[in-house]
Amino acid sequence: MIKNSPYVFNDYANMRGKWSSVFGNSNPIHVEIGMGKGKFIIESARKNPDINYIGIERFDSVLVRAIQKLDRENLANLRILKVDAECIDQLFVNEITELYLNFSDPWPKKKHEKRRLTSTYFLNKYENIFKDEQRIVMKTDNRHLFEFSIISMVNFGYHIEELILNLYDEDITLNIATEYEQKFSEQGYPIYKVVVSK
Repeated sequence: MIKNSPYVFNDYANMRGKWSSVFGNSNPIHVEIGMGKGKFIIESARKNPDINYIGIERFDSVLVRAIQKLDRENLANLRILKVDAECIDQLFVNEITELYLNFSDPWPKKKHEKRRLTSTYFLNKYENIFKDEQRIVMKTDNRHLFEFSIISMVNFGYHIEELILNLYDEDITLNIATEYEQKFSEQGYPIYKVVVSK
């Protein structure tokens, strides 16, 4: 199912710097690492036809769920890559406008700190993927990861554009929720959001 989906781009090895050609236009490209079952990126692509979206996911089980949702869609501005985030600097160069980190694995143990998608290790990988301004949008329900990420990104030179300690206390009319976000907010957990750029 994953191999045969028209949304899954399998031949990504030599596409670094050429993603605009895949979409056939020069529209901005937004990337979500860990797209899961796809609610956020599918809805984003549907609502913003002038933005190209690329979802990255390494787990087959959740990717299949996203593909099943896409059976009912016709989105020319969406592609999916079945790949580990570890490879992101080999996939893109000077072509991404915005990077989404939605409900990433918090990797709570100190010894796994490097695996967090906002660690210095990953921030270094993101350095050359952006086209102009570097912009990261992060949402999580994990307070420890949120605090770690803010410190890590600010120390790396990012400036905070927006910082929200409970997203659902704000006007969320423009917010697109992920599956996890919907579940946790309904259970009363605060949803943290930060937007940084440099």
